[in-house]
Amino acid sequence: MRWVDFKDSVKRFWSEYKHQKSGMAGLAMLIILLLLAFAAPLLTSPNIPKEWQTGQAWITNPKNAPPSWENYFTGTTKAPQKVFTINDMQVKSEKNGTYNVYTLTFTYNMKYNIPPKDIVITGLESNASRPQDAPSVSIIVQRPPEKGVKYETVTLLSNAQLPNNGALQLSYTPQVKSLLFYWLYKNGVFKLPMQIPPNLPLDMKLLYLNQQLQMNNTLYSYYQSADPMRILFGQITDGNGNLLPLETIIYNAKGLEGTYTFTLVVKAPAYVKVNFDKFEVAMVGRTYGLLGTDQMGRPIAVGLLWGIRVAIAIGLSVAISTVLIGILIGVTSAYLGGWADEFIQRVIEFMMTLPLLPMLILLSLYFGGRISLTQLVGILVLFGWMGTAKVARSMALQIKEQTYIEAARAMGAGTGRIVFKHIVPQLLPYAFANIALSVPGAILSEAGLSFLGLTNPNIISWGQMLNAAQQNGATINGYWWQVIPPGLAIAVVGLIFVLIGVSLDTVLNPRLKRA
Repeated sequence: MRWVDFKDSVKRFWSEYKHQKSGMAGLAMLIILLLLAFAAPLLTSPNIPKEWQTGQAWITNPKNAPPSWENYFTGTTKAPQKVFTINDMQVKSEKNGTYNVYTLTFTYNMKYNIPPKDIVITGLESNASRPQDAPSVSIIVQRPPEKGVKYETVTLLSNAQLPNNGALQLSYTPQVKSLLFYWLYKNGVFKLPMQIPPNLPLDMKLLYLNQQLQMNNTLYSYYQSADPMRILFGQITDGNGNLLPLETIIYNAKGLEGTYTFTLVVKAPAYVKVNFDKFEVAMVGRTYGLLGTDQMGRPIAVGLLWGIRVAIAIGLSVAISTVLIGILIGVTSAYLGGWADEFIQRVIEFMMTLPLLPMLILLSLYFGGRISLTQLVGILVLFGWMGTAKVARSMALQIKEQTYIEAARAMGAGTGRIVFKHIVPQLLPYAFANIALSVPGAILSEAGLSFLGLTNPNIISWGQMLNAAQQNGATINGYWWQVIPPGLAIAVVGLIFVLIGVSLDTVLNPRLKRA
């Protein structure tokens, strides 16, 4: 075919295709999907595939948090995720004897009924070679004014050492809870059998407090079940200056709205170099982002975005391979005829009788139960070409009886030339439409195997996300954001290729054209 003829064919095809409204809608959505797939490393991080199964990478994110926009549809407002970097803080450094002291200050506007779930400190790097030389951190919080509260300043952390490049989760730090209970004790919320001597060092006061709490079963049960963040960000009076009971503060306290001033004091030996470039303080929210998080704190939106790549790659590679193989085998079978045709048809019929899903499961287990993308594509192609071969054979049987085929044979054209030059091009319209219509089936097959846990868990796919949701009991626990988005994404991508495939079939198949 000459280049001019090819250009004319493309123009005629496009002039007819653009009148297919459903096809144009599918094409527009496909272009958007492809753009999102290519932009995934830019919109998120290029290291996401390596970090996806690493719990440490998501330590600052809340676990099983709903989307932030859920606040607009509920009667209570939950604190969203908020991260403070070194650029958000006022930094002051000074030398105190043989130590360097860094003072970092920032403010947090708490305007929610339910406060953050945790405070996580990460990214404090140093060249300390011994654990005793690691920088220590103290945190002091100035709460908003509250009528009836004598002491509004809370010591949240005192000289706690941070692991180099590690993370400190304040809600899981025993000292934080002890300091908060000591602050409640100082404000008169509860009394102890024996008063704590005021002249003791702070660590001795906390030891004295813990000993007396353990002597009182009621107080100790409150201590064990307390959420430190609800104490730090909650009201301890009724608004009229009357202190609330400890039980109410622990279980039913409302959030104290206002500005909280955090002062972090980092202390390190003078010979230890401290790097704050990656330093962050995360207010771990009760809600997160556009689509929430899973049980590891991984953002659902990030998984959906990177899952587009796997879905498109598997769908197109399987669809193109199965259609091409099916057409070649079907055309060859029809042209050869005789015993060769009978043999090929019996093989096709045998392959079609094999149950697809059980065979996929067995082959997945044969490969160790964790098949790679390449192996998955090979398995799906192995069991996916037979239907196309049957249709291609029936079409080729009609084409090979045409006059121009007999003319080519009379002129001495070989089998290969006749098949590839005269028969296969006549099946290209069917091939294009069938490729588009075969993509949803391939995506569903991958999703099914991933949901059963038979694919590589390091692959970010929508099926793997559904598998993680099933293991997390998402449907039982009401974590709808872990189930609906990946399931809906599979359905939408399938719909896109169905719209394109049906429109291609309508344009390229003369029998389906409307007068």
